[in-house]
Amino acid sequence: MKTSLVTGGCGFIGSHIVDKLIKLGHHVTVVDDLSAPENETFYYNDKANYFIKNIAEDDAVGDLFQNIDYVFHLAARSRIQPTIGSPNECFKVNTVGTQRVLEWSRINGVKKLVYSGTSSLYGKQNTIPFAPNMPANCLNPYSMSKWMGEQICKLYYQLYGFSSIVLRYFNVYGPREPLKGEYAPVIGLFKRQYASKKPFTIVGDGSQRRDFTYISDVVEANICAINSHEVSHGIYNVGTGVNYSMNELAEMIGDKGYEIKNIPPRPAEVKETLADITDTKRDLSWEPKRKLERMIKCY
Repeated sequence: MKTSLVTGGCGFIGSHIVDKLIKLGHHVTVVDDLSAPENETFYYNDKANYFIKNIAEDDAVGDLFQNIDYVFHLAARSRIQPTIGSPNECFKVNTVGTQRVLEWSRINGVKKLVYSGTSSLYGKQNTIPFAPNMPANCLNPYSMSKWMGEQICKLYYQLYGFSSIVLRYFNVYGPREPLKGEYAPVIGLFKRQYASKKPFTIVGDGSQRRDFTYISDVVEANICAINSHEVSHGIYNVGTGVNYSMNELAEMIGDKGYEIKNIPPRPAEVKETLADITDTKRDLSWEPKRKLERMIKCY
């Protein structure tokens, strides 16, 4: 039986990966400190083993990496705006925590680690579509800390030969997405506002565009990453190659003419994201299967 460990496995993306691994017959260990402020609910699978621990502080976490084949590293401070006002915890968890996870994986002979990265590191200087070989242009502590985590993955491959795949996610949505607070991902936020008959809060004029990726496509990308035996290390975009404006998104979720409240633009946010997934298709044999127009009303 294959064995996998998932950090941050009680959250949105992590819990879906846990469920998929269980279905594939893996023995799954989950490490999560249940501290993510954006989560109102944490998710569990009865067939997985759970440990409530902090990867950045608890040395005993290292013992859980014994006899593990694959590590899926998702534990992070994962909202952009809150990290601007509170960067310390962000760097501690996202950067130092990642190094600790890599070291535990290396010394215990883990076959491969899949690192959940972010498309936010492309910033404002890169042209659309974003490709993995473009330079990072980090605009906030979140994207910088996640980029530093990528660099540690690269270092561990170059120095120790430890295998890792970095997946840069583009605006993941779907069941279990965070709904809490004003900085919740936009689809979840709009759905919450629509359900409570409140106006959609749209930042700026709503012309900014995002590439939205359905959760099951993201899960499949993680599975493809561990099955890509010819790829020892690499950085790959996980998106759709299609983007939508906030105004278009509002029209998909609400009735035509649904009330909108425009709020001031936020610092450190880009105007447009769009993924170039050429390398992902070629190297990982992955491509997105779900379209936003159909999936947005399916949950």
